[in-house]
Amino acid sequence: MKEKGTEVFRAEITDRVLQIVRIARRWVLHYVLIGIIAGLGAVAFYALCHGALFVFLDLLAGYRPPTISAETPLFGPSDTPFVRWALVIVPALGGLLSGLLVQALAPEAEGHGTDAAIDAYHRKDGFIRTRIPYVKMFASAITIGSGGSGGREGPIAQIGAGFGSFLATRLGLSTRERRIMLAAGIAAGVGSIFKAPLAGALFAAEVLYRSPEFESDVIIPAAISSVVSYCVFCLVFGWDPLFATGPLVFRNVLALGPYLVLAFVVTAGAVFYVKMFYGCHRLFARAPIPRWLRPAAGGFLTGCIGFFLPDTLAFGYGFLQKTLDGEVAVPLLLAVGIGKILTTSFSIGSGGSGGVFGPSMVIGGALGGAVGQIFHRVIPSIVDQPASFVIVGMAGFFAAASKAPISTIIMVSEMTGSYHLLLPGLMVCSLAFLLSGRWSIFEKQVVSRLDSPAHRGEFFTDLLENLKVADIFDSKATYEVIQEDMPFEEFCRFFRRTEQHYFPVVDKKGRLTGIFSINDVRNVLFDAELADVVVVGDIARRDVIVTMPSEDINSLLKKFTVRNIDRIPVVRDDDPAAFLGMVSRREVIRYYNASVEEMKRLAEASRN
Repeated sequence: MKEKGTEVFRAEITDRVLQIVRIARRWVLHYVLIGIIAGLGAVAFYALCHGALFVFLDLLAGYRPPTISAETPLFGPSDTPFVRWALVIVPALGGLLSGLLVQALAPEAEGHGTDAAIDAYHRKDGFIRTRIPYVKMFASAITIGSGGSGGREGPIAQIGAGFGSFLATRLGLSTRERRIMLAAGIAAGVGSIFKAPLAGALFAAEVLYRSPEFESDVIIPAAISSVVSYCVFCLVFGWDPLFATGPLVFRNVLALGPYLVLAFVVTAGAVFYVKMFYGCHRLFARAPIPRWLRPAAGGFLTGCIGFFLPDTLAFGYGFLQKTLDGEVAVPLLLAVGIGKILTTSFSIGSGGSGGVFGPSMVIGGALGGAVGQIFHRVIPSIVDQPASFVIVGMAGFFAAASKAPISTIIMVSEMTGSYHLLLPGLMVCSLAFLLSGRWSIFEKQVVSRLDSPAHRGEFFTDLLENLKVADIFDSKATYEVIQEDMPFEEFCRFFRRTEQHYFPVVDKKGRLTGIFSINDVRNVLFDAELADVVVVGDIARRDVIVTMPSEDINSLLKKFTVRNIDRIPVVRDDDPAAFLGMVSRREVIRYYNASVEEMKRLAEASRN
């Protein structure tokens, strides 16, 4: 018998292990597939962007933005001479084509795609229309390729998120699983296009909230998808990081002073960036021109700035590389930093399609480069590597603008291949995050998990499970009980002078034996013959639903719904017949609402 029991136990363990392996294998396959599709999408989007750059800026305007070593142009150069005035017309043309495409096929694809994916995660149960990623990809390539100031993370994040949402929907998965697969798609897109797989996974989990909070369920799936998409992309375009930097290190603690100044500079720049971006967005939304024409107007304004500062057009990565190499003077750095804020606000804020991470890198790098060069001239013995300020400025600026400081530090480190500046980067990003307050470039973020519709039911249950009946039950409140041998006629006289609706019934020893409500005695009330012979014990329900002081409120609420009752007797924990009083559904709901408000107040106080 013992051997047979052992065999049964082993069989159960084996079945359980196999079940876990099957579930893990299924999920791994899902996230690997998301990574493959997102990686291929990144390859296609990369090619589309370079093709659009060649057609619009090279062929039509003769302008060839500086490049970086990790991104060799796929086309050109052409023989078209540089025509400066064309820089005013070409972005407007691109904005017109992008606006027509978006408004005709998928109006949700306008703006920066990461925000749309965040909104889908929190408020749309993880749903993204299938056509949106395709429209976003082409519209963004046209916007950026024609000189519009935008980044690649928004479109590719929406491509990955869209496929994750599509796959979960086709497989009939739950809403929670669809949200996780959407987030994994964001990670896969960002991790591939910026060659930053670790940062992509952390970014997808962190960017959902404005507070320093991660979506923990997302990190592992996002990591799988991000690594796979990164490998797919790098197999085509190489494994080198985006930016080439020298051996930058942090080796003088006195340099933290200049880095502190940098934190205030990038924070001020980030707040101005957010205000300018959404100010332009509101201005264009109120403008008396058709929606499809607004990106053209934004493109025209972008071109006007680009006429004087061509480095503010398109990606700007080549300019950022020159900044890292120390080839750009302070006045031009400041001009491009401010100009890039304006061109991004005009290009994307008007309804054009593109991301906001890439421009943020250029703006932050330009401001950081200016601060680094100034301090290098004043205190060269302390600030001996101005390029370090470029990298830390990139991270600090976007940490303030995006409310994603941890993933931003890692992302900039992976993009530059430099991990020796994590200490000043952590300080600057943390300060920038705190100093920037409520300002964020992602308006669809929520403050915390408590504020997310995606977790509303979970927090309801969690909060109720932490509250006990003893927290609500008023032991000093008096509640009249009815003796089970009381004649019903006598109860009728008692009923005329009481406001109770539920009546606990007890025996001669005062022990709870039943309960009834006014609804249970309606028939007897209007039957005089029955009233003369019936006692209370005859009409009371004997299967009493009770609660105890130690029971959690979540369990109590479930008991209320069993018979749709409004009050439940409270008994002692060690004696289910020892009546202590009654608790009402209304009291539970009122206490729960008060607890939620208190949690929100404490959370708000901690953030301030």
